[in-house]
Amino acid sequence: MNRADTSGGALAYHDEGDGPAVLLLHGFPLTSYLWRGLIPALASRHRVIAPDLLGLGASDKPTGVPLDIRAQARYIGELLGQLGVDGVALVGHSTGGGIAQLLVEARDDVGTLVLIDSIAFDRWPTEAIGEIQVLPADRETHESAELVVRSALRFGTVEDQLTDDDVGAYLAPWAPPAPVGSLFRFARALDGLGLKQLERAMADWELPTLILWGEDDPFHPVDVAERLNAAIASSALGLVPGCGHFLPDEAPETIFPIVAEYLRANYLRIPHGHQPPGPVLVPLGSMPLAMDEEEDPEPVVADDQEVGPNA
Repeated sequence: MNRADTSGGALAYHDEGDGPAVLLLHGFPLTSYLWRGLIPALASRHRVIAPDLLGLGASDKPTGVPLDIRAQARYIGELLGQLGVDGVALVGHSTGGGIAQLLVEARDDVGTLVLIDSIAFDRWPTEAIGEIQVLPADRETHESAELVVRSALRFGTVEDQLTDDDVGAYLAPWAPPAPVGSLFRFARALDGLGLKQLERAMADWELPTLILWGEDDPFHPVDVAERLNAAIASSALGLVPGCGHFLPDEAPETIFPIVAEYLRANYLRIPHGHQPPGPVLVPLGSMPLAMDEEEDPEPVVADDQEVGPNA
């Protein structure tokens, strides 16, 4: 991974492909490993930048430095500035989705937004995060760090789709002798502040926005997605049945083609080609529609948005 210094510390990041930039933002307690399948899917048309958030993964794990989402948005903005990015599409999952929302409000060069099971409004942090936040200092151990990650993956997914290697990759940053304090500092920094006031501002957002949500997300229920969909007039919402919070791990074969196609049509604005049809994409309209593999409906989209077969 590459590294870049920010005012909070060094960020480790992937930087692959060429073309208009796409920034992928993971959430707590994971890393950019979440995007291992989406990076190559997008890199043929985009410059794909996928950092580990400060305090997590391979990025620095400083003490005495803010790790809240407002600070994270600032560090990410500094990274984009160093990389010379002028114009970007944002894809954010969970905590990363909250950071993406702050970047939309702070920048004038965001062309497209994709939110996947995102924190939003005043509906965070979750009860599970609250339990981590009150953990005594003497219990901030490697065993507790492993429990945090394993519990998030276990309770956040409907079925056990992750391999042992996948789980191991998420646990690797906290394996002995690595320090684990920043995992708990990051959890305590999830303070529920910074997003509630965006609801009114979202009424003026005009950028194409795709909202994808696990229908059985135990951390951020579907009504949060519906509220986002109602707040952002330019948004389309798709619900994925049989999935929980970690859609990129649970249903990559479903959502990654959708994300790639949405960016092609609404960010790159490349017209459809005439290649053999690829994956059938689900209906995306102004109201939530379930994704049902047994049906093949015609896409229903806003006038300025498009989905369809891969081109």
